[in-house]
Formats: sequence, C-alpha cells, structure tokens
Amino acid sequence: MAEQPTHATSTAESDKGYWAANVRIILISLVIWALVSFGFGILLRPMLSGIAVGGTDLGFWFAQQGSILVFLALIFFYAFRMNKLDAEFGVEEE
Repeated sequence: MAEQPTHATSTAESDKGYWAANVRIILISLVIWALVSFGFGILLRPMLSGIAVGGTDLGFWFAQQGSILVFLALIFFYAFRMNKLDAEFGVEEE
C-alpha cells in the first residue's frame, strides 16, 4: 500500500522549489551585473569605443553610469520578482 505524502514532505518540497527559484533569480541577476560592469565596462570597452553616448564612448559610459543604472534596475527587478515568488508560494508579507 502506498504511503500518503505528509504535510512535512509537501512543505519541504515547496521550500526546495522556493529556494531553487530564488537562487535562479539571484544567479541571473549576478550574470547580468557582471556582464554589464566587467564585460561592457572593461573587456568590451575597445569594441564599444566607436559608439557615442552622451558625449563619450559607450564603453566609458557603461563603466561610469551604465553599470550603476543597470544595478538599480536589477534591484527593482529582484524586489518585483521576489514579491511575485512570495505570493506564488504563500510566504508574502502582510
């Protein structure tokens, strides 16, 4: 006879799903942040030097302003996505 799943088992599965989704969002955000700040600002700067933005080249702009703006956008994205994830798993704040 098959055992019925207990409440503890379903809670543990739900917790694993929640943290897997959370870690996935964090990893995606970190990859975007690293690509913009390190990739565009340092590694790809010579290739972006021919594109003018705000009176300077795009590589310099990413190193000075673009990475900060992308970082702020990632903060808002993370907060928005985590609110949706919290609601999905029933752990939202009251």
